[in-house]
Amino acid sequence: MKYITLNDKVRMPALGLGTWKAQGDIVIQAIINAIKMGYRHIDTAMIYDNEVEVGQAIAKAIDLGLCRREDLFITSKLWNDRHDADDVLPALEASLKRLNLNYLDLYLIHWPVAFKSGVILPESSQDYQPLSKAPLAATWKAMEAVKRTGLTKAIGVSNFTLHHLESLNADSETPAVNQVEMHPLLTQKALRDYGKKHGMVLTAYAPLGSTDRAEGMKAQDEPDLFELSELKLMAERYQCTPAQLLIAFHINRGDSVIPKAVQTTHLSDNLAAASIELSKEDLTALEGLNRDYRFINGHFFDCPEQGYDWVFAHP
Repeated sequence: MKYITLNDKVRMPALGLGTWKAQGDIVIQAIINAIKMGYRHIDTAMIYDNEVEVGQAIAKAIDLGLCRREDLFITSKLWNDRHDADDVLPALEASLKRLNLNYLDLYLIHWPVAFKSGVILPESSQDYQPLSKAPLAATWKAMEAVKRTGLTKAIGVSNFTLHHLESLNADSETPAVNQVEMHPLLTQKALRDYGKKHGMVLTAYAPLGSTDRAEGMKAQDEPDLFELSELKLMAERYQCTPAQLLIAFHINRGDSVIPKAVQTTHLSDNLAAASIELSKEDLTALEGLNRDYRFINGHFFDCPEQGYDWVFAHP
């Protein structure tokens, strides 16, 4: 397994298991199977409504002697209704209680959008906190404070653009990780350049196009990553599947990637993808497919009345 050293010296496995949309006994068994195969990086979040099950799977894997807690890298995320500085520590503690863990390896601000306390998903603009009353810089300062408690080894963000990153205070700690949608149609060059300059790692979510997300979140004419002719031909040359090539793309670029999988064959195939070595020419060719296309475009959090224009309006 390849590892990436974060800016605070924490080591993160380059390949992780995403758990968005996976719940109940299915996600428990998937995690146990993944750990048996050699996965050590598990990604969850409060909003995924599976932290309890993730914790149960981790406990069972440890009881079975498959791993130790210190062998694992566990990520969870701060939801949008907990952006007030006083809410960040209780939110982390609640996640740890659900996971039945003493600490996280990485805790992320899930979205650069703040809801009022207790609002899980907003129904109107009145459910948002005005950006002026919940600035990202204040939430990030609270994240720095919880890191000092030792309840999380590293802190980072998710779905942040350059605009959001630059809104943090100049004396702030650089986020160790920015977890964003990324694939050959969305190569995130600007964010990767920022990360190289400031010591921030990108983690790719939806690396396969998130085809199993709700139909209401899909565009009618969205592309199918698996059907890109250039990618299919390249996969044939490397004697791998298009999915494996998409995963290898990120690891070869020096990023991390967290494809969701629950079936044993998919878990195994994804793990094997971490060993695929791409030539510089092929990596450049895949990067050349970029269209800045987002499968998860953030429009569901539009709220210009409270200061939140389209989340990804900025690069």
